[in-house]
Amino acid sequence: MPPPLTTRPAAITATGLRKSYGDKTVLDGIDLDIPQGTIFSLLGPNGAGKTTAVQILSTLIAADAGDARIAGHDLRREPGKVRAAIGVTGQFSAVDNLLTGEENLLLMADLYGFGRRVARQVAAGLVERFDLAEAARRPASTYSGGMRRRLDIAMTLVGNPRIIFLDEPTTGLDPRSRRGMWEIVRELVADGVTVFLTTQYLDEADRLADRVAVLSGGKLVAQGTPAELKRLVPGGHVQLRFADLGALERAARTLGVGARDDDALTLHVPGDGSLKSVRAVLDRVDAAGIEVEGLGIETPDLDDVFFAVTGRPDHEKATTR
Repeated sequence: MPPPLTTRPAAITATGLRKSYGDKTVLDGIDLDIPQGTIFSLLGPNGAGKTTAVQILSTLIAADAGDARIAGHDLRREPGKVRAAIGVTGQFSAVDNLLTGEENLLLMADLYGFGRRVARQVAAGLVERFDLAEAARRPASTYSGGMRRRLDIAMTLVGNPRIIFLDEPTTGLDPRSRRGMWEIVRELVADGVTVFLTTQYLDEADRLADRVAVLSGGKLVAQGTPAELKRLVPGGHVQLRFADLGALERAARTLGVGARDDDALTLHVPGDGSLKSVRAVLDRVDAAGIEVEGLGIETPDLDDVFFAVTGRPDHEKATTR
């Protein structure tokens, strides 16, 4: 069993990172603490600064202020050591369409300084790992979007990085290809890799991330596990289903709160979805000798959290209750 997140060494730490372009402040003093072997997801509206954060932490641009350590190396003083420890897959593919998949991988291996024999071994292993064997000798221009993304990440892994930055890696992919990417990310983390993920898809962060941060107006306006963030938003409830109307009525009197649905024989009791709150509801019903036939838990999702901490766009405020 892997150690708890709170006891793992940090893969990425940042304090007071700032970046401005002219009079526009993109990052306004953000702090990060990301444990090794975890998935951290940075969310935010378009233009919130997610890509800027990735570019700073991956040494592509310099911050105006603040400090960061990546894989134990100081971002400002040891950029070369930082680059040796990381891999980056940006929003736009780095694949060369004129080369085959195999040739793209061999080119990356050559850039890392591998000898020919080692380069071919590395390329062959990644072709197999990313299910590209049948397409390896075809030009990358013939690849589907999902195949190109798999090849892009395979190229990122040529140098065996321990930290990978994935900047919106599934944008534009069909649902099947997105799920395939999710499995790849999970496998990387299972091997001990740390993943810094930016995404436009809140369900993606919900399914993958150990911790999530929401960036808005240059500031981190919320941080925590997906479950912790959902508890910030009111509106969750426990749904109890009963065998008959009598049991429903007794439960409603016992609990004294909740919305009844006599047709469905259900009672919706406000709660945050935590184990403690669910147990408290069930204990009260059980103490009254009322049998519960079914149980459901509904909590706000990350969409609700996102809009709660960043605000809804004006065009949505007019149509969304």
